[in-house]
Amino acid sequence: MKKSERKIEKLFVVGTDTGVGKTVLSLLMMQFFLARGYDPFYLKPVQTGCKDADDAESDARFIYRNVELLRGKDPAESVIYCFPNPKAPFYAARDDGKRISLSRIKAAVSRKALLHSPLVIEGAGGLFVPVTGNRLVIDMIGSLDAVPVVAARAGLGTINHTLLTIEALKNRGFNPRGIVFLDGGEKETAPEMVRENVSAVEESGGVRVAGVIGRIDDFSKPPHDCYRPLVRMFG
Repeated sequence: MKKSERKIEKLFVVGTDTGVGKTVLSLLMMQFFLARGYDPFYLKPVQTGCKDADDAESDARFIYRNVELLRGKDPAESVIYCFPNPKAPFYAARDDGKRISLSRIKAAVSRKALLHSPLVIEGAGGLFVPVTGNRLVIDMIGSLDAVPVVAARAGLGTINHTLLTIEALKNRGFNPRGIVFLDGGEKETAPEMVRENVSAVEESGGVRVAGVIGRIDDFSKPPHDCYRPLVRMFG
């Protein structure tokens, strides 16, 4: 049962591109909600680029290793589909001779939502990545009745990618809960560029940038500053 009766909607972590830090943001959200008495659950509906949920490349394995209460538990509980080829879900599934069912994903999410709050659902790549032959990641958000949280790079190129993501979401009637810039590369983005990127996205996109998360050396114990963007989004 829930540690707390407080309800937060299903949260869908979507990236402006692949490799922007969705999994790191999902991890921080899990740690954040657990520390505040919620009973969150992490879901990666479709994982590509690994042979199973316990593979070294598995996002669920990364989450389970770095959330204390999940250590020793089976990360397969959080993965509905897993395909070895590092491709868009539709093509990775096709290479494996399989098809992805959004109905199956929706049913699994509904079951978990009865037991946990919130659900932290991590997408695959950006909004227009194909999940089935005619459905994209953005369609999955709608079918799950989830609220998007946007993960974006902090550095060069993020203005274009982030504004396109915001426009696509708003055109479908979604109101993003917030945007988080992630700056986990070897070289830190210049502070002036980060400020300009934040300003441009907020002024042109009309969505608040909740903050910037820098490089994390120990994912099991991130610096306290990493949670500030989440405090701004969720209180």
